[in-house]
Amino acid sequence: MRAYHRQEGPVAAANCAGHLQTIARPVAAMTATYPNESTSTRHLHRRDQFILQITGVTAMMTERGHFVVPPGHGLWIPAGVVHQSRAWGEVEAQTIYVTPNRERKASDTCRLIRASSLVEALMDEAVRIPEIYDQNGRDGTLIEFLLTEIARMPEVTLHVQVPPDPRLGEICKAVLVDPSSNLTLDHWADKCGLSRRTLTRLFRRETGQSFSGWRQRVRLLEALARLGAGETVTGVALDVGYDSPSAFAAMFKRELGAAPRHYLRWTDQEVALR
Repeated sequence: MRAYHRQEGPVAAANCAGHLQTIARPVAAMTATYPNESTSTRHLHRRDQFILQITGVTAMMTERGHFVVPPGHGLWIPAGVVHQSRAWGEVEAQTIYVTPNRERKASDTCRLIRASSLVEALMDEAVRIPEIYDQNGRDGTLIEFLLTEIARMPEVTLHVQVPPDPRLGEICKAVLVDPSSNLTLDHWADKCGLSRRTLTRLFRRETGQSFSGWRQRVRLLEALARLGAGETVTGVALDVGYDSPSAFAAMFKRELGAAPRHYLRWTDQEVALR
């Protein structure tokens, strides 16, 4: 039985993560659980990190954008990227820490993926192998196969970009704190001392989206986190700024291709190779 198989709570997980950065193998792994609404401190790692969500939803703020990680999804965070997590619902996640390797050509950007059943099965094995595993044996082969599969998974877009421009950054932070706010672009233009046209152009240049499109994405992410924590569709729809559950459901299906509850249940329909 490995010494660091399962960590209970953010403090134990953080202590274990620090230890795993020093393991003399290319990959070190752990399973951790986090109580509802628990948060980590802002931190970074010396190794690349891949987090696979098992239960609950994790909201992850990074210096390169804000992500929501539902069950059946995984988030790749490159070494040195500052990030902070918040748990929605009782969260269980499996994590690997990967020594950066130029030959492996791992992504140098944050990537959110929808994990295949194969990736889920390989992660389940990775958290069970010894810390000092045999790199030339079965465990080493399994780890290399896992990294190959993670790299080939298609990226999904359940995130919003936080622009580096400090004026836009303040607007984005305010929306992230209160996604239900209906303050207009004219309001923010006045607050920033810019014309509406200039602010519109800046926002699209920095984020690739209009302000309204960016805010809708924030509301979608907030809704995913709350739905994953077990809140009702009606309550979530009203809390994130929609006038009715039907309007919210229409937006959700348009963006993600499924009704709110069906989307979060979809991963349970796959048969894991375990």
